[in-house]
Amino acid sequence: MTDFSVECAAGSLRPSENATVTHFAHRWTDGGVDVTADFTGAHLLHLSVAACVLNDLYREADAVGVVLDGARVTASGHFSDAWASTGIDYRVEVDSPAAAAVVDQLIDLVDQAAEIPRAVRAGASVQRTP
Repeated sequence: MTDFSVECAAGSLRPSENATVTHFAHRWTDGGVDVTADFTGAHLLHLSVAACVLNDLYREADAVGVVLDGARVTASGHFSDAWASTGIDYRVEVDSPAAAAVVDQLIDLVDQAAEIPRAVRAGASVQRTP
């Protein structure tokens, strides 16, 4: 089935002015976060992963004193014919004056800490309540 890619970006890695985006205020970035995504359930599932990772990049960078000039997280995945997710892949791009090894450690920390990816990996239950 179709690839359902999304992108969250902030700072120096925000999309060009020609991109179709939605802008959100963000407590960790002066310029907020731009989101490029279609409004379907599949895109929003992937967006939850990308947004969580982007948010946690800024939160954890602030906590350990790493300056981020910009960050971009893309997430994508596919679904089976029965609409079961076949998995979500995400990619992180960081613009920082910090050494590459420091940035890599930050990304590893975020991969372990980010709540939404952790919940999806654990197979969170979703049910409707009356």
